[in-house]
Amino acid sequence: MHAFEHLPFELAVIEGWKKYGAEPYLSEDRYRQEFLRGRIEREDIEQVLAKDLDQRAEEPIVLGTTRYELRLAMLLHPIRNAPEEELRWFIAETKALREFRDDVSPNVESKVIRSVQDWMERNSKVAQKVAQQFTQQFTQGSKSEDPTAASSPEQWRAWTLAWLHRVCIKGASLVGEVLNDAIPVRRHRDIVLGSHGIDCDVCVNEQLIRFLGSATDQGFAQWGLPDRDRPLFELFQELYGVRSIFQPGWLKELSDLIAQDRASDRTSIESIVHSLESLGLREYGLDDFIDSTLLSLPGWTGMIWQLETNAEWTPRPLRDGSLQDYLAIRLLLDRASLRSALGQIAEFEDQPSLQQGSLSMERLAQVLAFHQRLNVRQTVDQRAFILFQVAQLLGWSPNELESLSATEWQSLMDEISHCGTMERRRLLHLAYERHYRNEALDAIASQPAPVAAAMPTKASRPISFQVITCIDDREESFRRILEEIDPAIETFGAAGFFSVPMYFRSSSDAHYIPLCPVVIKPKHFVDEIGQLSQQELQRRQAEARRVLGQASHRLHMGSRSLAAGTLTSLLGSLASLPMVARVLAPRLTSRIRELVARVVKPSQATLLLIERIAPETSIDAAASESAHCREAKLDQEAKLNQGFTLVEMANMVERLLGDLGLHRFARLVFILGHGSSSLNNPHESAYNCGACGGGRGGPNARAFAMMANDYRVRRILQTRGLEIPESTCFVGGYHNTCTDSVEFFDIDRLAPSRHMDFLQAQSLIDLARERNASERSRRFTSASLGLKPPEALKHVEARAEDLAQARPEYNHASNAVCFVGRRLRTRGLFMDRRSFLTSYDPTTDGPGSEILTRILQAVIPVCAGISLEYYFSTVDNGVYGCGSKLPHNITSLLGVMEGAASDLRTGLSQQMVEIHEPMRILFVIESTPRAVLEILAKNPALDRLVSNRWVQLATLAPDSNRIELYQDGGFADYQPTSSAIRVVADSYACYHHQRDHLSFARLGVQ
Repeated sequence: MHAFEHLPFELAVIEGWKKYGAEPYLSEDRYRQEFLRGRIEREDIEQVLAKDLDQRAEEPIVLGTTRYELRLAMLLHPIRNAPEEELRWFIAETKALREFRDDVSPNVESKVIRSVQDWMERNSKVAQKVAQQFTQQFTQGSKSEDPTAASSPEQWRAWTLAWLHRVCIKGASLVGEVLNDAIPVRRHRDIVLGSHGIDCDVCVNEQLIRFLGSATDQGFAQWGLPDRDRPLFELFQELYGVRSIFQPGWLKELSDLIAQDRASDRTSIESIVHSLESLGLREYGLDDFIDSTLLSLPGWTGMIWQLETNAEWTPRPLRDGSLQDYLAIRLLLDRASLRSALGQIAEFEDQPSLQQGSLSMERLAQVLAFHQRLNVRQTVDQRAFILFQVAQLLGWSPNELESLSATEWQSLMDEISHCGTMERRRLLHLAYERHYRNEALDAIASQPAPVAAAMPTKASRPISFQVITCIDDREESFRRILEEIDPAIETFGAAGFFSVPMYFRSSSDAHYIPLCPVVIKPKHFVDEIGQLSQQELQRRQAEARRVLGQASHRLHMGSRSLAAGTLTSLLGSLASLPMVARVLAPRLTSRIRELVARVVKPSQATLLLIERIAPETSIDAAASESAHCREAKLDQEAKLNQGFTLVEMANMVERLLGDLGLHRFARLVFILGHGSSSLNNPHESAYNCGACGGGRGGPNARAFAMMANDYRVRRILQTRGLEIPESTCFVGGYHNTCTDSVEFFDIDRLAPSRHMDFLQAQSLIDLARERNASERSRRFTSASLGLKPPEALKHVEARAEDLAQARPEYNHASNAVCFVGRRLRTRGLFMDRRSFLTSYDPTTDGPGSEILTRILQAVIPVCAGISLEYYFSTVDNGVYGCGSKLPHNITSLLGVMEGAASDLRTGLSQQMVEIHEPMRILFVIESTPRAVLEILAKNPALDRLVSNRWVQLATLAPDSNRIELYQDGGFADYQPTSSAIRVVADSYACYHHQRDHLSFARLGVQ
């Protein structure tokens, strides 16, 4: 969807629906369920609709009903539609023509029936004529043919509804054609599938997935593809250009096409041009056709583009031009499959031009028009049934509708069609977002103003210790609980790479991985190595890992042979014991596995080579190398260009501390990166730190702490006016958000005078871990709501080690807000783990808002990306998401497929989004509207996200609780809708015995 950022969000999601066939919003039924449970209120719908219609709201449509009243009725009540056959069955077999809808109030029902009775009394002759027409058309000789003879309320109700339906049919027949929402047809395959039910992509994808899995393999395949460093197009021609009697007919067609290309010595681009000409494509529609062709396997197409352009750190990137080669391959396969399909269609048997290979799009379009199976036009019965429902909801009587002219019927039907299901879903979604946005802004506005909570000074109470975490919404509860346990603890939030972008390789890794946002290209390499006294031990452990790895590989490969396969199958029951143990006793099994793993586990006595020890060289050369030697070049560069200079270290420390607005320093300052580890989870990187490109932020935290503790770095900072007290010590750490464990680095380097401080801080952090696990566990249905904090910690530890656990944690599910400002503006506010918290002090920023600019350049794209990824994966998990993770298998060490062969699945799994509320994220920035608008004007990428409404934006005045909301290119005052916010004793009182999303609350302990 990044391709549509230049469009307003509402238009972009519709374009995505047309191009990808993906739903733009939740279903209408889902929004109505949210309305029934109070997640959307009537006021939300009314306010959204009034703003959307603006001056057009009070324009009359028919019978004195305004546009606002008509659309409000259609939003508040479900409007059913169905295929014509289903509607006829519904009318014949249900009480649709005998009883009013359940959501029609008794007053409206009485009003309509009374109107009919009064009209019949005043127009007796006309009433008799209506009765005769009604009898002939509907009642077929029933005993109550004459409506004037009806006496009971049931009879009058039935007569009224039957007449109303007849009038709606009459009116629907007077209006022009109305089209349902339909995805346009762009490819030949779509036409053949729509007209004859033959899917040409099935056989094409089967071969293409197999080929791509081998051609892009990063070391997973048992047998490597020979000569795979050649261009994809050449490799494909070599493999599929040989004709065989054992090939299916369509593959023989493919071999012939490849032979023609080879005989003409066509390059991949020349093959593309020839294929497009053979398919009858002209300039018109060419872009859509190529897009649709590439998007027939969007996961593999996207991966090829990434491996070509943005994966120099992978073991085997693809060479330039690979996407072009892929398109040429795809078109050859499509042509061969289409020829085979056309040969199966009887209608084409007498069409010599098609048999000779002419695959004209225009000719196939004519066939589709003749064999139209797509129900894109509303029939008279369908239009009438929609009118019938709207008339009941608005209290229109049949006698009133009889008076409408053809022009008025057309005007009414046009208005109803303009408020079709897609438009209703859009408005309901706006109401959905408004409800939560108002709750969030009301809660923030209710916090104590800055005057009452003055900025800390040197004379303020002492600080126990300080904790700097990632801005991640999962850290919100961890920070809040720490502050509850000890109000003297200060917490801060920063992007989780902590201003240290680098390629990192641990002591047990074979390759470097980038630990920074994806928009940043690291220029430094950092290695983790064993300390000098431990290097011999580390060498032995590496040798032991190598021996075990070789033995495991030989066993794995040998099991494919007849003899070894027979032996391993006989011993298979023994191999199942560890698997069963991991399901029945995951925590105990994990401990046993850790004890065994210590034999080959790298020593903890390691250090990071963060200081530059050789002259600086550029990594641009590494990016220009061919695929087969790029990694070797990275290795060489790392050895020559190891680490950072002291000035670079000082710059990074100064930048992070300045961005945080850190004025005072405690004796201990913890820097906690984060990540997530769980067993049997091919989506693990999606649970890790987004600011580290899907990696774990521990190395960044450790590197920053080492830099900030270096006396030479502090000396440089002192000359710049930033003085870190000698008594302050930084401690790097790693928070596992799945198990809630916290690991600390380099604590052996702590001065003896800090040991007691560290142990006291560690005990408080351990207590926070237990309470945090308790708050997380309430969302897991497998966890009892009555778990005590220590029990909850054991539960989350067991989930991470459970082989059968599909939900080790819920990650960013439920994220909705990003607050950028001082912690004192949100401290003591229960935000239900739904908010990213970014530390920023507007009182220390300069007139040009340089710090805020730097922060927003990182925070808005990262948090918006996370939010939108969850939004799209939730509204259509089958297309934008990757479906259930249960049938996923890793392929080529690149991604996951469903089963043995499928497209690479992108997006988030069903298990990751099942509790998520899809909304565009709300940014609340403690700054002035003027400063924010100036930043947006200088940063087009940020401005696109904001002005095109991909995110929501509000400002909080630094000196008051005034909030201004961004709307239509500017900011407008926001008036809180409620001043009441619940006050509770602590976090536990907020979530105790609760599973669903919770509202904001102010905690009694500040």
